[in-house]
Amino acid sequence: MIWLTGDKHGQITPFSENSKYKKIKKNDTLIVCGDFGFLWNKSKQETKNLKWLTKRKYTIAFVDGSNDNYDIISEYPIEDWNGGKIRRISKNIIYLMRGELYDIENTKVLSFGGSVNDNNSNEETYCLENAYPTKQQIDNVINNIKKVNGEIDLIITHEAPNSIKSCLCNNKDEHNTFTNILEEIRVHSNFKKWFFGKYHIDKIIPPKYYAVFEDLIKLEK
Repeated sequence: MIWLTGDKHGQITPFSENSKYKKIKKNDTLIVCGDFGFLWNKSKQETKNLKWLTKRKYTIAFVDGSNDNYDIISEYPIEDWNGGKIRRISKNIIYLMRGELYDIENTKVLSFGGSVNDNNSNEETYCLENAYPTKQQIDNVINNIKKVNGEIDLIITHEAPNSIKSCLCNNKDEHNTFTNILEEIRVHSNFKKWFFGKYHIDKIIPPKYYAVFEDLIKLEK
């Protein structure tokens, strides 16, 4: 079973005290739509939290957001997983790389995480040259969409595509590199559902877009 949730910002409380997470069973997959936040500064508390998460019996998969340290994430090894490339953080924690296509429980999942951090006053914002998508990542997502003739079950991002941002009443951001790319993905894909986490709200935008934050959503086929 696939479950989806939004930004966690390195907070262990939702996992340890929220009874909803007890529904996630052994061998299930929990996907976090950016700002996972448990790979930020290698502090003692962060290391302790990662060890605790590693003891979960389900897989935790995440895309990067605007408050993830890509420099730290990039230290972990790349390996093949369910048809795509990941970075293996621990035995059950994985980073879904940008533009990769996975087969997770017979579900075609396309990932394209990342975002430009709007909070320029945050001195700990991770290195901006790593925030922007590379040509290789863009080419990769284009090739993977072509491989399946655009037929994708699930798209996981942190940002929302341009045409959907206007439906988020709390959002005043202008279009950026990520939202432009995501709009191209939207136009050229025949997908069933799209989940994104940046906007810190839980909102369904019919017919198939989901802004997710605190909700824990069970993917129904």
